[in-house]
Amino acid sequence: MAYHKELFAFDDGKPIPVIIRNYNADDFEGMIELQAECFPPPFPSELWWNEKQLQNHVSLFPEGAICVESDGELVGSMTALRVQFDPKNPHHTWEEMTDNGYIRNHDPKGNTLYVVDICISPRYRKLKLGQQMMQAMYQTVVALKLERLVGGGRMPGYHRYADRMTAKQYSQAVITGEVVDPVVTFLLRCGRMPLALIENYLDDAESHNYALLMEWKNPFLG
Repeated sequence: MAYHKELFAFDDGKPIPVIIRNYNADDFEGMIELQAECFPPPFPSELWWNEKQLQNHVSLFPEGAICVESDGELVGSMTALRVQFDPKNPHHTWEEMTDNGYIRNHDPKGNTLYVVDICISPRYRKLKLGQQMMQAMYQTVVALKLERLVGGGRMPGYHRYADRMTAKQYSQAVITGEVVDPVVTFLLRCGRMPLALIENYLDDAESHNYALLMEWKNPFLG
């Protein structure tokens, strides 16, 4: 099931043609360069994609490998795999759920689309392309008749509040709108709902290794 969508994004009112599509082997170099641009230090460089991971993405579950192209340039990507997920037992690490990004644990019969990664070039973030990719993944959930989309949202703004708030207090402040977090607030705007706060989810200094697990339920399954 290939995905290909052409649309206009708007930059200060100017329509910019973009394409959302599945990425492939020809995109690997651009994917790695994009990761370096989107996740500069202190984010660990060893967590950027490598070619073996990317090869697994496009061979094991190409439906979960999408990117955004603008004027021939790769400016965003999102990757997911299928897993069997029980919302009553939500705690896990990113490494456990994604096979450290290699997705060799992809389950073709899994009930859930699990987000491995999403990134947008800082130069294109005001165009709302992240929301467009998220919508593409929601469409994939519906097309595959899955129960939900799930993913752990980093809390990169937490390090600014960690001396006076617990991670739980910070996540609640973001949910109520008292604090804006670059990732969690974005996910809320995309329609994701909080599911659980997870400790030691990912080696992430800015988030103090926490993540807010968030889901989007398939509205056609009741």
